[in-house]
Amino acid sequence: MTVKRTIQAKIEKDLFKGKIAIIYGARQVGKTTLAKEIQKKYPNDSLYLNCDEPDIRDALTNKTSTELKSFLGNKKLIIIDEAQRVENIGLTLKLLADNFSEMQILATGSSSFDLSNKIAEPLTGRKNEYYLFPFSLEELKSIYSTMEIDRILERRIVFGMYPEIVQGGDKPEQNLKSLALSYTYKDILQYQYIKNPEILEKLLRALALQIGNEVSYNELSEMVGIDKNTVAGYIQLLEKAFIIFRLGPFSRNLRNELKKLRKIYFYDTGIRNALINNLNPLELRQDVGALWENFIISERIKYNQNNFLDKNIYFWRTTQGQEIDYIEDGGGKVAGFEMKWQKDKFKKPKVFLEAYAGSDVELINKNSYKKFIGL
Repeated sequence: MTVKRTIQAKIEKDLFKGKIAIIYGARQVGKTTLAKEIQKKYPNDSLYLNCDEPDIRDALTNKTSTELKSFLGNKKLIIIDEAQRVENIGLTLKLLADNFSEMQILATGSSSFDLSNKIAEPLTGRKNEYYLFPFSLEELKSIYSTMEIDRILERRIVFGMYPEIVQGGDKPEQNLKSLALSYTYKDILQYQYIKNPEILEKLLRALALQIGNEVSYNELSEMVGIDKNTVAGYIQLLEKAFIIFRLGPFSRNLRNELKKLRKIYFYDTGIRNALINNLNPLELRQDVGALWENFIISERIKYNQNNFLDKNIYFWRTTQGQEIDYIEDGGGKVAGFEMKWQKDKFKKPKVFLEAYAGSDVELINKNSYKKFIGL
């Protein structure tokens, strides 16, 4: 069964309005599948180009508009998959956008630092950008009932939401570990100044063990054996490869609010668990609280991004230890959410509610999560 990707409708609505469509995402999240689903709407008037193929790359590299037109013909929709593999792809896309307004270009790229760095300047004002993540629970509604999602929830927390893992195979542990140890590194290790994959793996494992905690770059530097600036650079690349994301501290009114530390989470908890070699079920784990916090915050981010909801996201903590796991600031409202797998009650921080008029703090547990992520 095919999982309907939420952003597909928005992409299709935006097509043929004079802008190139760019889909970013990590490897193996389904960009090619999504592009081909869109292509099905134009069965006789589209062209799919896989830039893993050397001859395709050559045909798109440093060509004039006349040469490009000769290669592409009169097709209405042109899909350029893995576009970052084409040298000077930004200039090629600019030529197509400027000279063939009747033609819709849809390009995909495996990570934002690969593709966006190459197209940012040439395509200013000429592109719409979309981000594809691993499956969300909201998207799994297309193949599962709400009751079935409840039944698979714990397995998805442990094994994650990558399409290859969700959709089957009789060796999920082996497949997930292969995914974690190859695809997560493949983009990043292409960069010249990352010469030691063992250091990168060590950093990822250190981050995986600290989900839910405030992270200090100085401490990571000591743990991994590289300087603080290098840690910061690696973390930035891991973000741009859609492996991790950061929450900064929310600080506006109170003098004793944390202002410097940050939390780091994984977009996919399956990747996180594979990195620390712990794919045990929840009842055998010591990290259930942190794992639930990571999983449900990631699901909320996917829900917001997939539905094009603009939210600034943070965590909140005071020097006295009062804290809220996740804060959203958007539309003139500040909302807090506390993630607890088992607990049905928690004490809302009075100081937060008083400092931010009109705010509220909501408990998100295994019984109340559905509305929070669009189910």
